[in-house]
Amino acid sequence: MRLEQLQAFLAIAQTGSFQQAARTCGVTQSTISRQIQALEADLGIELFHRSSHAKLTLGGERLLPRVRKICQEWQTATEELADLIAGKQPELCIAVIHSLCGSYLPPVLQKFCRDYPDVQLRVTSLGSDRALKVLKDGLVDLAIVMNNRFLTTSREMVVEVLYDEPIEVLTAANHPLAQYEFIPWSELIRYPQVVFKDGYGMQRLIQDRFERIEATLQSALEVNTLDAFRGVVRQGELIALLPQSALLEARLDPTLAIRSLASNNISGLADGSSLTRRVVMVTTQDRLQIPPIKHFWQLVRENIPLQIDQQRSAS
Repeated sequence: MRLEQLQAFLAIAQTGSFQQAARTCGVTQSTISRQIQALEADLGIELFHRSSHAKLTLGGERLLPRVRKICQEWQTATEELADLIAGKQPELCIAVIHSLCGSYLPPVLQKFCRDYPDVQLRVTSLGSDRALKVLKDGLVDLAIVMNNRFLTTSREMVVEVLYDEPIEVLTAANHPLAQYEFIPWSELIRYPQVVFKDGYGMQRLIQDRFERIEATLQSALEVNTLDAFRGVVRQGELIALLPQSALLEARLDPTLAIRSLASNNISGLADGSSLTRRVVMVTTQDRLQIPPIKHFWQLVRENIPLQIDQQRSAS
């Protein structure tokens, strides 16, 4: 059973004529006749009385309302897909790590809303691992996250590197570590930290670095917002390792201090490499063909790395 057979059946039922139905469907009358014969053969029952007027049989009467629904559903589906291809989707859903939501992303959001006023833009702040999961589950169209090659290597994924940034130390202004311009790892590991909750790329990055230098991460508290990090660290006891983009507001707070990490080796704990994270934008091949998603992708590519470069030039 094929869709064109059902469409032919519906056209005949509506016009009462094989000839008229052929004109409606844009095919020859012989084609319409073959389609109905094939449909009747599949169903094992005649659908029309063969007379001057194509009148439905009892079987045809029973089939008609079902075929109407099938053909209507198909028409609705094709219209929705045509709208999708034309960029007439009702919303665009994005998952983004917290540090970008309050820093580099707002200008992009404003430009997109101006360019696509009829598309409802929905932005959710999530940890990197969670953001990639909801992308794979089809709950969002695009994710901007800390790179995790284990979650972004499937063939359907498209990954765009946006920038690399250093990890810095956030302390209270009167914390002992604030006396350093570059904090040695040998001093850093002595103090308890406030860290991101499980499922955040930053937690995984920091835990991995401590394991590599064979040190114990003193995780005293887990939070998941930048406001919480600043509020807790401001109390004076705990410190935090955070990416540069997450510290823009903290730099304006006189009660807080931001220091770079020293790259010197720790005695007995050899690892002198810098600590950085890579931020990427991820979607799927099929989504990138949809105009609003493609446009948002281009806006991010053009604006966020530019903002990073301007910030570094100014500092």
